[in-house]
Amino acid sequence: MGSPVNILMGFVFVMVCLWVFPEAAMATSNHASITRHYTFNIKLKNVTRLCHTKSMVTVNGKFPGPRVIAREGDRVVVKVVNHVPNNISIHWHGVRQLQSGWADGPSYITQCPIQTGQSYVYNFTIVGQRGTLFWHAHFSWLRATVYGPLIILPRHNASYPFPKPDKQVTIMLGEWFNADPEAVINQALQTGAGPNVSEAYTFNGLPGPLYNCSVKDTYKLKVKPGKTYLLRLINAALNDELFFSIANHSLTVVGADATYVKPFQTNILLITPGQTLNVLLKTKSNPPNAAFYMLARPYFTGMGTFDNTTVAGILEYGTSSSTNTKNRTILKPSLPPINATNFVANFTSKFRSLANAQFPANVPQTVDKKFFFTVGLGTNPCPKNQTCQGPNGTKFAASVNNISFALPTTALLQSYFFAKSNGVYTTDFPSVPLHPFNYTGTPPNNTKVINGTTKTVVLPFNTKVEVVMQDTSILGAESHPLHLHGFNFYVVGQGSGNFNPKTDPANFNLVDPVERNTFGVPSGGWVAIRFLADNPGVWLLHCHFDIHLSWGLRMAWIVLDGKLPNQKLPPPPSDLPKC
Repeated sequence: MGSPVNILMGFVFVMVCLWVFPEAAMATSNHASITRHYTFNIKLKNVTRLCHTKSMVTVNGKFPGPRVIAREGDRVVVKVVNHVPNNISIHWHGVRQLQSGWADGPSYITQCPIQTGQSYVYNFTIVGQRGTLFWHAHFSWLRATVYGPLIILPRHNASYPFPKPDKQVTIMLGEWFNADPEAVINQALQTGAGPNVSEAYTFNGLPGPLYNCSVKDTYKLKVKPGKTYLLRLINAALNDELFFSIANHSLTVVGADATYVKPFQTNILLITPGQTLNVLLKTKSNPPNAAFYMLARPYFTGMGTFDNTTVAGILEYGTSSSTNTKNRTILKPSLPPINATNFVANFTSKFRSLANAQFPANVPQTVDKKFFFTVGLGTNPCPKNQTCQGPNGTKFAASVNNISFALPTTALLQSYFFAKSNGVYTTDFPSVPLHPFNYTGTPPNNTKVINGTTKTVVLPFNTKVEVVMQDTSILGAESHPLHLHGFNFYVVGQGSGNFNPKTDPANFNLVDPVERNTFGVPSGGWVAIRFLADNPGVWLLHCHFDIHLSWGLRMAWIVLDGKLPNQKLPPPPSDLPKC
């Protein structure tokens, strides 16, 4: 027996370890969910790309930011400390946030932003999700540089419903602006014009060899022959949907937005801002004497300007000692045309839920409330004594059901929770367009949107909701990646032209539709989604092109509490930022 002093010291040591390293202490149990702690210091860092150095907002001085890893069932606690002059908030994109709506992150929706010198602790649990998500700033255009991966591993002893990969690799697609993105959006809002576009796209923050002065900043994926790699692809670009392909390699899609899908093979992917894809890459059994470009470039059908460039990374075989690619051929994949709408429709229609006993598709078979939302661009009149550079001397705007959503100056969730909505928001957002027209036909003469209103829709707890989102051709048909906070939704139907409420619902897939948190409304077409409003709080639905978000293409749902204690939104944490 040890002495009482030694036993006491040992006990104290164990308790200190438990307190300082809860992850390590709790991870010893194979089945226990653990709490994972992270600290995000928001600070300025000088970063050089394309021979251009600029000071930019980062997390912990990293670009892209640090990865957050958790297992399904874990609690994630992230303390965010703001050391920069900008206000900021962080959104955990795709996390369901069941009963943790205060941690969702969009500024002026679920929280006031974190001001300079202030901090806020995001505290949430990962429930029923596994795969790849990401986190990003949700204030103005700060997510151009403030973003990183959120990787959710299956529970201990749970296996993947596909062959176990030999290695996992995360590839984040982003955009690089030589200018400060805040200056870019401020100028666009002032002049009413479309924003200046980015100078480059990036793989994990690197522009690669097709851009000037960037050969040294090339993302290289070194692989071994005959192995299976799980690529976690994330589109963190601000304003562009991207095609992605690897020369002479086929990819098997196995997951989307942290849900499993029925596997399918493809050589080319389309990934919209806000979407994630898990794909399996099986390498060739014999190492070829060649390297292979991984390329990404935009899909675009609209009228405005966009960054029409291509980003390249290099996939190469062999060990680090044999990485001299100068003497090797580098093969290029071919990508679809910029406006390949048919390819996109065909690709997106391949996604299906597993819909099996272990991973059921709980798609609502009946609907309590139906909504029909038009989404697209419009205009605002030019203020007096000002010259505007939008269409015909106006300012660009964007809307849902012709209503351009105005952010309040206080957070909606607080206003709702404390029943202080007066003067902050109304609950009369229209469930159908106020003035129907031929949405994808000849545009109407009047392109003005309704401005300056913060209108919401109230849903009783457990309402089964169907939303049809219809693109409009008012200022050119364009795909809009719509993101719903707080929920996954099922994509039950999509099509081109105008939605026909009499004939189209007969073709809805209510058996194995894909489950996502972000999905592109087809250019010149429509998409139908269903979800169960089982998460009390205030939840944003918005376009994940940041320029359209800035122009007002967003609306908010208020989901009321249910009767049971676990169906109610708890009170806000004590450190919730103040406006």
